[in-house]
Amino acid sequence: MTTTTLKTYSHEELAAQPIGFWSSEAGRRMVGALREQLAVEDLTQPHWWTLNHVAGKPGTWTRATLTARLTTYDDQGTDFDGVYDDLVARGWMTEDADGMTLTEEGEAGRLRARERNLGVHERAHQGVDPADFVTTINVLRCMVANLGGNGNLPE
Repeated sequence: MTTTTLKTYSHEELAAQPIGFWSSEAGRRMVGALREQLAVEDLTQPHWWTLNHVAGKPGTWTRATLTARLTTYDDQGTDFDGVYDDLVARGWMTEDADGMTLTEEGEAGRLRARERNLGVHERAHQGVDPADFVTTINVLRCMVANLGGNGNLPE
């Protein structure tokens, strides 16, 4: 992969840019690239979120507790019961009274999707100094908090 050569602008020109435009554009492109890679595994973002949460705390998430957690990320009006039913029908997840657990097939699928997503992240980070990335995240967190949002990292 090659990094696109960017035109150089003055500090003043860059400082005058609308943060809303650039952060939204970056977000749309990142989400689009991730969704494209997940679709290769016939997954959606809600599938991905489910797989990761269940893998992180197997046997502890119920449909109700996981849905409450995941709706904070959702901008698609997702039918989470449909997502859970799909993962169970694929044989990727099981459910019992204690909660949901990934099967070996589910963990293998999660790891394949994770590799695809890591490729998107690597592509997006090309030419970006890690210190600049950290600064950018901290600036965005502060702006979110300044505008009444939660600037803390997701748990």
